[in-house]
Amino acid sequence: MVKSEKLANSQFIEKSVRHLEARGFDKIRVDLEGYDKPKSFLSKKSGNTVTPDIVADKGGKKYFFEISLKTDKPQLLKSKWLFLDAYSKLRSDGFRIITTKGHYKFTENMLQDINLCNKTPIKL
Repeated sequence: MVKSEKLANSQFIEKSVRHLEARGFDKIRVDLEGYDKPKSFLSKKSGNTVTPDIVADKGGKKYFFEISLKTDKPQLLKSKWLFLDAYSKLRSDGFRIITTKGHYKFTENMLQDINLCNKTPIKL
């Protein structure tokens, strides 16, 4: 999710956190007020910061979660997903996409555009 849209969709992010807690994830860090902040990454080329929406641990493995909702800035979202996917593969971590009803087709199209067809979104 793009940073400018996080406040407007905070209820869905909190719903996602509750879902992850029910699935046994712990040490959950969320890019929202009232939670521990996940680590941010700075792009030297563009100067943009990339912060995962949710970071959680399960069984000694770290997982990065991204919320997929329709956005006006799909290119920014695609570059964020590509970076987090590459970073998670380097560190042998997990990367998952969380989406909801009404956003499935958008998410599938985005994943196909950036050739991440092997990712199956978590549908809440």
